Amino acid sequence: MDSTPLFTNDTIVFGLLMLALAFVFHTSSKKTGFWSKFYKVIPALLMCYMIPAILNSVGLISPEVTKTYSIAKNYLLPAALVLMTLSLDLKSVFNLGPKALIMFFTGTVGIVIGGPLAILLISMISPETVGGAGPDAVWRGLSTLAGSWIGGGANQTAMFEIFKYNPSKYGAMVLVDIVVANIWMAFLLYGIGKKEKIDKWLKADNSAIERLKEKVVNYEKSVAKTPNLTDYMIMFGIAFTAVGIAHFGSGKISNLLSSFEMFSDKTSALASFTSTFFWMITIATVIGIILSFTKAKKYEGAGASKLGSVFIYILVATIGMKMDLGSILENPGLMAVGLLWMAIHVALLFLVAKIIKAPYFFLAVGSKANVGGAASAPVVAAAFHPSLATVGVLLAVVGYVIGTFSALFCANLMEIVSP
Repeated sequence: MDSTPLFTNDTIVFGLLMLALAFVFHTSSKKTGFWSKFYKVIPALLMCYMIPAILNSVGLISPEVTKTYSIAKNYLLPAALVLMTLSLDLKSVFNLGPKALIMFFTGTVGIVIGGPLAILLISMISPETVGGAGPDAVWRGLSTLAGSWIGGGANQTAMFEIFKYNPSKYGAMVLVDIVVANIWMAFLLYGIGKKEKIDKWLKADNSAIERLKEKVVNYEKSVAKTPNLTDYMIMFGIAFTAVGIAHFGSGKISNLLSSFEMFSDKTSALASFTSTFFWMITIATVIGIILSFTKAKKYEGAGASKLGSVFIYILVATIGMKMDLGSILENPGLMAVGLLWMAIHVALLFLVAKIIKAPYFFLAVGSKANVGGAASAPVVAAAFHPSLATVGVLLAVVGYVIGTFSALFCANLMEIVSP
């Protein structure tokens, strides 16, 4: 069966994604009629994610043959982070308190214990699903999920190199990773549209978040101006010069670290620190933070964070494009392990959030800083408010740091409980 999508040209694919975003924003702006009622049930942000997923599922486009996600992740995301960080009030971010870190580490613990628990439960019903020996042992493959879900792609690769899972079977693990993570992403985005109700159920105190948002909004009003062409050119100049510096610096740091054996050894727990993407996001965020202490901050009044939001929504659409709804039914046994694993992660997050009365924002960003890392955490954070994107990045950086070590511990537990 030919799996080639109808549209393979990047320009056409990008045009379709932009059409989808324009459609969602146009229809969600309606105050009355069908669309008004529709978006009260289905959040607009979720539609920005699901329409590209549908386009992929019906064979119109495919992430396998287009570079749009790679472009959005490597160029638009760091640019968005710089533009959104210009108005940052770093003191207010730190004043958000310890709940952000508590929810992040809760998410990490949920992944670490969720893997072995999922294997235990599935082995009672279908031991062959989670069995295997040598390089074919399923726990070895699942270790790559642990790496991906506590950090990101670099940590996933490290687990693959350390535990030497059968390469011919690795594709099935990647599929589970993508499908399960994207299903949870869809639920998270849906929840953002219902965050007031969720916060009420959690009895959450989100006053610190509201104060931060109010501070940014008030500052934006105090420097508000009608932007002209010069303003737009300077804002794009700031953003993409920073992206250039971030790419240049990330390559240099990665090459430098790779020259040391402790980092270059792919079986080392430190190998993930050679990831150029990790350093690119870190450098872009640091540049944005530095600029927030300069006159560049005033460009928030000309719409810097709104430009950043445009880039973020494009990234959301390209992430949605990676979701193939039809693939959910492929390899149901492994998919059940992944879904159960994620359910344990989510249940623990909600339990702890309920106990400490943490807002849904901390739950969502704490989860995505684990399951998705630096590519997804700022997207989810910015969906609450552009000023919060930096919180997502800071937590994702922590995820990179502890990712490989936590995944190693999780893999050892999975090996112990495997049939």
